[in-house]
Amino acid sequence: MSHSDDIDHCAAAIRAGSRSFDAASRLLPRRVREPALVLYAFCRLADDAVDLNESKAAAVARLRDRLDRVYAGRPRDVAEDRAFARVVEAFDMPRALPDALLDGLAWDAEGRCYRDLSELRAYSARVASTVGAMMCVLMRVRDRHALARACDLGVAMQLTNIARDVGEDAREGRLYLPLDWLAEAGIDPRAFLARPAMSPALGAVIRRLLRAADGLYVRSEAGVGALPPSCRPGILAARHIYAGIGAQLDRLGCDSVQHRARTTGAQKIGWLMRSALGAGVVSVLPRSPVIYARPLPEAAFLVDAAACPGTARDRADVLCAAFASVKRRDLQAQADLLGHHARPSSTA
Repeated sequence: MSHSDDIDHCAAAIRAGSRSFDAASRLLPRRVREPALVLYAFCRLADDAVDLNESKAAAVARLRDRLDRVYAGRPRDVAEDRAFARVVEAFDMPRALPDALLDGLAWDAEGRCYRDLSELRAYSARVASTVGAMMCVLMRVRDRHALARACDLGVAMQLTNIARDVGEDAREGRLYLPLDWLAEAGIDPRAFLARPAMSPALGAVIRRLLRAADGLYVRSEAGVGALPPSCRPGILAARHIYAGIGAQLDRLGCDSVQHRARTTGAQKIGWLMRSALGAGVVSVLPRSPVIYARPLPEAAFLVDAAACPGTARDRADVLCAAFASVKRRDLQAQADLLGHHARPSSTA
C-alpha cells in the first residue's frame, strides 16, 4: 500500500474508534492532522491489542517487538506500523514516549489498582499524557512549559474517561478509582466489582475525580498559546469535547454505572466553533503565568524525554537561582563591611 493509503486506513480507524478525537482533529492543519491520525491509530491498535486479548502480558510483549521494529526502520507490513515508522523518522520521535505508553498498557495487563490519586495520575500519564507529549513533537514544539501543559491535558482526559467508564470497567473486573477515596466513602472494592451498583457514595467519588480533571483542564489552557497558531483550535477542541463528557456525566448525577455519558453531534459542533473563537482570543492575550507551573510529578519524565536539550528550566527554578545569587551577594557585602570595621586602625 502507498503512504496515502496507509493514512486513509488510519483515518478510517479513528473515525470508527474515537469520534471525539476525529472531531477535534478536523481543526488541525493537514501537516499535523495526518501524522496525528497515524499516532492515534497506532495507540488505538496497541490499546485494543491488550484490551481484547486473553493473554494480555503476551500482547504487551508483541507490541514491544513491533515498536522495536518501527524504530529499527523495519515495521511489520500493516498500515499502522508502516505509517508510524514514517512518523517516527520524520519527527525524530523520542522512543521513551511510546515506551511509556506500553508501560501503562502493561499495568493494565497486570490488573493493577491505584492506591491514591498520585498513582492514578502516574497511570494516566503513561496511557494519555504520552499522546499529548507526542502531539507536541508533531507540532514541532519542544518547549518544557508547553509539554507540561500538554501532559496536564492528557491526565485530565484520562481521568474523564475513567469517571465515564466506571460501570463498564467494573463489569470487566477492572477498577481505576483511587482506593483511598473508596475507603473514605465506605465502599469495599471487592464487593463493588462482584456486584457493580450505583450509590450516593460512589457518585461522590466520581464527582471528586471529575473535579480533579477540571483543575487540569484549566491548567492545560495556559499552554495553548505556546503552540503554533494553526494548531490551537484543534487542541482547544479536544479540551472542550472531553470536558463536555465530564459535564454530561455531572448532569447524569455522576452515575456511570447505569449510564454512559455521551455527547451529541450538535454539541461537538458547538465546541468546535467555541474552540476556533477561543484560539483567536489566545492569540491577542498575554501569556498566562500558569504556563510556568511545574509539571505534574508523575508526568515530569515525559517532559524530560520530549524537551529539546538546553530548553529553559522551570521559571520557579530560575527565580530560586536568582534569589540565591542575590542572597550570596548580600552576605558577601555584609562580610566585607564587617571585615572593614574589624580592621585595626593603622598607627602613625
